Amino acid sequence: MYGRDHPNTEYLLNNLAILSDEQSKFEEASSLYQRALAIKEKALGFDHPETASTLNNLANLYYNQGKNAEAAPLYLRALAIKEKVLGPNHPETASTLNNLALLYRDQGKDTEAEPRYLRALAIREKVFGPDHPSTKEVRENYSDLLQKMGQKTEVVDQEE
Repeated sequence: MYGRDHPNTEYLLNNLAILSDEQSKFEEASSLYQRALAIKEKALGFDHPETASTLNNLANLYYNQGKNAEAAPLYLRALAIKEKVLGPNHPETASTLNNLALLYRDQGKDTEAEPRYLRALAIREKVFGPDHPSTKEVRENYSDLLQKMGQKTEVVDQEE
């Protein structure tokens, strides 16, 4: 038996949170992610990549509900951890950059979104190549932003 604060308990809580989110039980998912986060912070530390992963999951939950004010600081904290621990050019760093850029785009903060898309795209192109689905996802998101800003997307579109 592991106990309520064991990292394996966190793993189960995180999986239950994902399931709750998929079932549109958002309050339950939020509570489960928060419990998982507390365990990770206690067991692994505040600057551990797994802590950043749970922060990102909780931020995604809030973002998908339109709770951008709650999501933004979680994305920023997750990004800071990933940049510090995994490095500025790690694929996980790119994932959080993309998520943060999506949030900024939705908030109308296009000038804040654009450099994050560009960084995420550069990382994914270097790590995965231009034709990888993860790279294409960021490229499409960036293209959507450029269209929203009224800019040409030919260069971005030609890379597809």
